[in-house]
Amino acid sequence: MFEIQHYPSFIAAILIFQMLPGPGTLAILGASARSGIGGGMGVVFGTLAGDFVYMLAAVLGLAAILTAYPAVFAALQWLGIAYLCWIGFKLLTEPLIAAAAGETRRHSGWFFVRQGFTVALTNPKVIMFFMAFFPLFMRADARPITLVSMMVHVTLICLIYEIGLVLVGNLVARLLSQVRGIRILGNRLAGLALIGFGLKLALDER
Repeated sequence: MFEIQHYPSFIAAILIFQMLPGPGTLAILGASARSGIGGGMGVVFGTLAGDFVYMLAAVLGLAAILTAYPAVFAALQWLGIAYLCWIGFKLLTEPLIAAAAGETRRHSGWFFVRQGFTVALTNPKVIMFFMAFFPLFMRADARPITLVSMMVHVTLICLIYEIGLVLVGNLVARLLSQVRGIRILGNRLAGLALIGFGLKLALDER
């Protein structure tokens, strides 16, 4: 279907890849809990834009360039690690009174889009994933339109799944907003998790 081999397996692989928890999932849930559906959707669109950059880079063969210039590859990785830890630190150091009262600073939609985009670019190895993933479901004589179809599938499935994350994150936040101290605990746990992801990536790169 759509010139994609093993179509059901292709769809299942995308879903499994999405369900693996990572910094993007945490960023979407965190923004949805703190700033509502608007904030969550901003992160979603930023994340999709970052994924699209990697898919396009994989299709155009830019992964070969990163392989040829490992310093560029490493610089991107360390930049992403630093950003993850910075977001985590901000969540850990949010004033207790504001967190307890449920107060959040208002940000523009672009703030959340930029946050999602940057988080999506924290792991340049995603390019290698797409470089290995796409050929699994292509015939040797596949036309370029097959790659376009695959990119559209990945984008649409990710969009649907991540919209679900936004709705769930916002709903849970609203239900728990009446429990004293739950916002403080949620922010602290999200901050620790993001810093943990950053440290794990840093250890992997040693």
